[in-house]
Amino acid sequence: MNLSIFFALAAAALFGASTPLAKLLGATFSPVMLAGLLYLGSGIGLTLCRLIRDRQWRPSGLKASEWPWLIGAIVFGGILGPVALMVGLTLTPASTASLMLNLEAVLTALLAWLVFKENADRRIVAGMLAIVAGGVVLAWPHDSTQALGWTGPLLVALACACWAIDNNLTRKVSASDALFIAGTKGWVSGAVNCSLAVFLGARLPDAATLGPALLLGFLGYGVSLVLFVLALRGLGTARTGAYFSTAPFLGAALSILLLGEPVSWTFWLAAVLMGAGVWIHLREHHAHEHQHDPLHHEHRHVHDEHHQHEHADEWDGTEPHSHPHQHAALRHSHAHFPDIHHRHRH
Repeated sequence: MNLSIFFALAAAALFGASTPLAKLLGATFSPVMLAGLLYLGSGIGLTLCRLIRDRQWRPSGLKASEWPWLIGAIVFGGILGPVALMVGLTLTPASTASLMLNLEAVLTALLAWLVFKENADRRIVAGMLAIVAGGVVLAWPHDSTQALGWTGPLLVALACACWAIDNNLTRKVSASDALFIAGTKGWVSGAVNCSLAVFLGARLPDAATLGPALLLGFLGYGVSLVLFVLALRGLGTARTGAYFSTAPFLGAALSILLLGEPVSWTFWLAAVLMGAGVWIHLREHHAHEHQHDPLHHEHRHVHDEHHQHEHADEWDGTEPHSHPHQHAALRHSHAHFPDIHHRHRH
């Protein structure tokens, strides 16, 4: 299996499990506070990981031109998205919310295709349509007496839109240190959301809830985001989103097992539609002759056909390794994803 695909699926598994568990934790305190604590747990945990890895504090290495992309990703993905999801979870069954999160993959792919000009063929579009159909089935109110029938699903959909923007903005900085990117998002988003919750009158939960919330944030938001960034680096935005859309199925299964939520026929219909969409995405194959323009950047790499360069300093032969390197112009044909070396027009 392509390692980037493994990263995307592992990120999906961690995030998918976080949705029903967050609903359990959020049953007794503010959803805005919960969103903040989840990201604080991410920031704290990833910062410790980075310090252990580097054995000291090191600069991020992020270029000045990349900071606006990261700030935008933090605003949409770290502040607006989580709050919309946490509030939506209070009005929506966790199993329904879990499956509706598949809309994130659709919106991510649409933005990548229409705005950022990433390639998306008919197979990707067909998968999107199946997932959208499943989302509509889930969102449709089944009881006319439910005044808030649309409110919860719409808030979950809004969270998906925020994360779709976040995913496309994060793609712009995906070659940089994934621990720094995810950790920074955790600290900023956590601080803002917790401050907002306190301003609105919320209080910190007791230690018995605080610890699990921080741990859940580290795993479900922090480690998951690091793996997602690594997948973006190797697969591009739309494909990573497609693999990541497997997350809601695990979340839905845990909701049924842990929360004892009832399962209606509409749930299974939506699951079939969304499952078909994910399967179509996973079967996508892309190959053609393409041109690589000269490029200078830095990231972890091995000396494959795209990395045939000299080393300014003495090299001990260890791979993968990271250093600034230059790509010469190259034209060839092979199966590929729109990764950091294949962001060409079609």
